[in-house]
Amino acid sequence: MIRALYPGTFDPMHNGHIDIAQRAAAIFDEVVIGVYDAPPKKLLFNTEERVGLVRLALSHLQNCSIVSFEGLTVECARSIDAQVIVRGLRNVADFEFESQIGLANRQMAPDIELCCLLSSTEYIYLSSTIVKEVAGLDGDISAWVRPEIGVAIQQRFAENRPDTPQAGSVNNKSVTKTRGKLTHHG
Repeated sequence: MIRALYPGTFDPMHNGHIDIAQRAAAIFDEVVIGVYDAPPKKLLFNTEERVGLVRLALSHLQNCSIVSFEGLTVECARSIDAQVIVRGLRNVADFEFESQIGLANRQMAPDIELCCLLSSTEYIYLSSTIVKEVAGLDGDISAWVRPEIGVAIQQRFAENRPDTPQAGSVNNKSVTKTRGKLTHHG
């Protein structure tokens, strides 16, 4: 039996991630999605929330499970007896980054292989950063994430917005402040 680890921050998990997970699940006997607990970047969702969203997004895959982890990816792979680490590649920048990390991982764990899957064409541009930026500006992200993840993202951004727009008056004109932009009416 070959067990693969597909690690990532998954903040949030988007359709490109799901595509890689599905394809890995078709190749390997078991795929463990490793949700990285403490990445050095600002997160939209905490670890527990990200694990829950990944579980929702991948519930249709019978041979997938989800864990959260801290520390080195190779140590997570060892702890779950994974023989392979799966990564997705969208472009040359991803290739350069993943090859550097892959070589370092091979030095630390020569018994664990790296399997890079090329992104499907429809997701080659997609990243969690793009999803968050568009969602944060009230853009439509429905083509990029599963509906349940879209709802969670919208709710999270709504929590960070005031309930009602701030209104004021400038020179007898109505002014509405919307997240840093002023719109004049009248």
